[in-house]
Amino acid sequence: MIQPTGPFHLGNYLGANRVWKQLNDNKLPTQTCLFGVADLHAITVPKLDSEQFRDFRIQAVASILSLGISPEKCIVSFQSMIPEHSQLNWLLATITSMGYLNRMTQWKSKSEGASEDQVKLGLFAYPVLQAADILLYGSTHVPVGEDQSQHLELTRHIARKFNRMYNRSYLVEPQTILAPTKKILSLTKPEKKMSKSDGDSMSLIYLNDPPELIQKKIKKCLTDSLSDRFYYDPQERPGVSNLINIVSGLQSKTIEQVESDIKNMHDYNTFKTYVADIIIESLTPVRTCYNELITDPGYLLQVATKGSLDQARPLAQKTLKSVMDRMGF
Repeated sequence: MIQPTGPFHLGNYLGANRVWKQLNDNKLPTQTCLFGVADLHAITVPKLDSEQFRDFRIQAVASILSLGISPEKCIVSFQSMIPEHSQLNWLLATITSMGYLNRMTQWKSKSEGASEDQVKLGLFAYPVLQAADILLYGSTHVPVGEDQSQHLELTRHIARKFNRMYNRSYLVEPQTILAPTKKILSLTKPEKKMSKSDGDSMSLIYLNDPPELIQKKIKKCLTDSLSDRFYYDPQERPGVSNLINIVSGLQSKTIEQVESDIKNMHDYNTFKTYVADIIIESLTPVRTCYNELITDPGYLLQVATKGSLDQARPLAQKTLKSVMDRMGF
């Protein structure tokens, strides 16, 4: 699942989303793949503009389908349409310790410097809901970016604890599928990851950005003063290394292979044009598909509604009933 905060960006795509298409394309008839819009997670930061939030939810469905996810082969859903997510979340919250949640890296970074009044329970406890999202379907494999790997470990911890408490190996401990690309960083602040919460539109590339805007963002991205050669050194050259990492991810090449490709480049104009051209070529099919899909919000809502109510919810109901039976309800 991914939060509805507008169209996907390059960090989302290389962090986990591109693996989604590989799962879609290589799915066996005996396998079920579920992709969804995590709209309940999205309100850990309150959404005061309800119309914009509705639009973002639809845009997220368009983004999922534009990756090449087929609603005929896979389930695409809205988290909020399946109440079993919230119900299992509560049941699992009763066996999850505050101490474990307090050690979560993302919680620490998001709450740092905030007062007690500013920090909300939903932000602290949302990893339990994320665990419920996964365990509700007996998920065996979950594709995530490296910043989410700790949440998968919590999910396995909760599953083990439940199984021990009720003396039955019922909840499946999922395996993590890590994206092969390292974390994509902000174009303007390469000490931070690429994120919409940054507030700077020049810091990230959306999958539906037109070519001229991608060129502009890459030309203006922060690099360094060493302009006669380009190599990967995330400590000393984070901006340049981020661009090399992006090319590596999009071309499915190693960092060393990309360094070899650019070894004869001796100025930033050549290097940045090279990077921009690769991004534009890689994202053109996704952008074209997204722009077509977003013109038909009725179709997108129909896909997500069918996926939620007709396909995902029966699976969720089966798991929740079994969990509640084990707990004595």
